[in-house]
Amino acid sequence: MKQNLNAILFSGAIVLASLILGYYYFSRTQPVGNILITGLGEKDFTSDLIVWEGNFSKTNMNLQTAYSELKKDRIVVLNYMKKRGIEEKEIVFSSVNSMKDSQPKYSEDGKYIGSIFIGYQLSQTVQIESKNVEKVESLSREITELLNEGIEFYSLTPRYYYTKLADLKIEMISKATEDARIRAEKIAENSGSSLGDLISAKMGIFQITGQNSGEEFSWGGTFNTESKSKTASITMKLTYGVK
Repeated sequence: MKQNLNAILFSGAIVLASLILGYYYFSRTQPVGNILITGLGEKDFTSDLIVWEGNFSKTNMNLQTAYSELKKDRIVVLNYMKKRGIEEKEIVFSSVNSMKDSQPKYSEDGKYIGSIFIGYQLSQTVQIESKNVEKVESLSREITELLNEGIEFYSLTPRYYYTKLADLKIEMISKATEDARIRAEKIAENSGSSLGDLISAKMGIFQITGQNSGEEFSWGGTFNTESKSKTASITMKLTYGVK
């Protein structure tokens, strides 16, 4: 009788141990649930740096005369900018470009028979880089007043930048990460689970677009320089475990 009882107890212990080991093995071999989520960080900002360029030129049959006249125009351009409140250290003139200007010549029946030299054309570019955005904007719109002084001046479209871009990018990463975490918590909660540890994080493309411009995002990243008011955005792809 005693031997039968011992045998029964021993068999029961083996069965219980088998069940425990089986459950442990089953739980270890089951795939762990993960949540892959994308978060977005955005912020509107205003550019604090403007870069603007313009160019002026002179044409004359005599090269030395053309250079002398261009030099006089440069002095007029510089003084005009300084009177408009632009600091001289912000104004940079390029080297002088020169080329022989010509016009096509045709025969009486309309055939091209060559070209005629009409003078030397000399040109120079001036660039302003300044944090006084409004002042340079105003200058870029009104500098064609120099035409009244006989200066052939052509103004280009200003370009706008932001000098604190590194700090802005860090802020966007933080916002995108927080947005992804909140989304992941909501998904886990709705599925009756709880959010586990962060497994991986991958940063998406950093984009800068003009506000209200209808500008589309690009896989390679968009970096708008045409708009003063911009929107920065970035995505973060996070993977969380689920408990």
